[in-house]
Amino acid sequence: MEFNPFSADFFDDPYPTYRWLRDHAPVYRSERNGYWALSRYADVVAAHRDWRTFSNAHGVTLADIQSGARTTPGNILVMDPPDHERLRKLTSKVFTPRAIAALEPMIRDVERSFLDPLMGRDEIDAVADFAAPFPVEVISAMLGVPKPDRQRVRERTDLILHREANDANPTPAGMAAGAEQARYFLDLIQDKRRHLADDMISHLCQVELDDAQGPARLSDVEIAGFVSLLAAAGSETVTKLIGSGVVLFARNPGEWRKVLQAPSCLTDAVEEILRYWAPSQYQGRFSHAESSFEGGTIPANVPVLLLTGAASRDERAYPEPDRFDVGRAQQIAIGFGYGIHSCLGAALARLESRIAFEEIVARWPGYAVKEEGLRRVHMAHVAGFSHVPIALRPS
Repeated sequence: MEFNPFSADFFDDPYPTYRWLRDHAPVYRSERNGYWALSRYADVVAAHRDWRTFSNAHGVTLADIQSGARTTPGNILVMDPPDHERLRKLTSKVFTPRAIAALEPMIRDVERSFLDPLMGRDEIDAVADFAAPFPVEVISAMLGVPKPDRQRVRERTDLILHREANDANPTPAGMAAGAEQARYFLDLIQDKRRHLADDMISHLCQVELDDAQGPARLSDVEIAGFVSLLAAAGSETVTKLIGSGVVLFARNPGEWRKVLQAPSCLTDAVEEILRYWAPSQYQGRFSHAESSFEGGTIPANVPVLLLTGAASRDERAYPEPDRFDVGRAQQIAIGFGYGIHSCLGAALARLESRIAFEEIVARWPGYAVKEEGLRRVHMAHVAGFSHVPIALRPS
């Protein structure tokens, strides 16, 4: 069996292939695409921990790693320590669980502003009408993006991440959207420098970093790279997690009844959605040294994919991993990455998702997914639905 993360079969359902990889090729080499892949839970966790061997600095998409292209300055996702540590410290306080918990009233207001106009309708698209537009409003408010511009940021992000089948590279429209996104944030940053406010971009414009030559400030290009990443990650992950959850609950009515009977279980339910259908299916790395695992050896100087989606269904770590169970005892969570590159906004994504399902429960305890209308995205790294039409049956 061949593992091709750019095939239509992969985008539709990679899990049978993942099972084959874990059982027969846990250290997999792709002859077609020239990379290696790890699929077992223990191996993926170990590789995430070993950032010296499995480096982010060459990029995290296969196209970037193989091309050797210079990555965007300021993009913390493609940095190793010490640069990574310095940049992460700049925003770590903004994303602590306590700081994020304080945002709950704002997040709930934003979500209700999208849900309330849908009341009274017989059918909605849970993604297009709700899960897609609201997360970018939340992260954009934190960043300081003007309200009229926020949905355009999301639309450009979708184009940047889109991939055609069997092609690891962004489309021409995606590259144009990336250039437009960069120009937009550079213009916004220059405006913030002239009119500082109480938002994250303004903070990044003022902060000083300790440098070998003394204190230094981030350049506009570095801030733009960082902010572009936060805007994309802060919207796409939550969108896909909620859309997947709506489908999973419809297909597993017993688990939905547990939520209706005890909404407090939604915290655990979000973790199970994250495990079962991870919004980020894999993370790219570059091997700096030879490393051995139970299933084989990965040589130095090769691209490596850490298959989070496969690891989260590993029966070596999870009993009955293909069963969706909101009461499952979770292992170390890897759905938002692990180690030094764990997602900065994980607490925010969890909170937004939990509130979303609380609000859905309050409005539509009964709904049915129109399976024939489901549409999946074809994106680099990101997996989930672009359309989840549901028929509403309010209580």
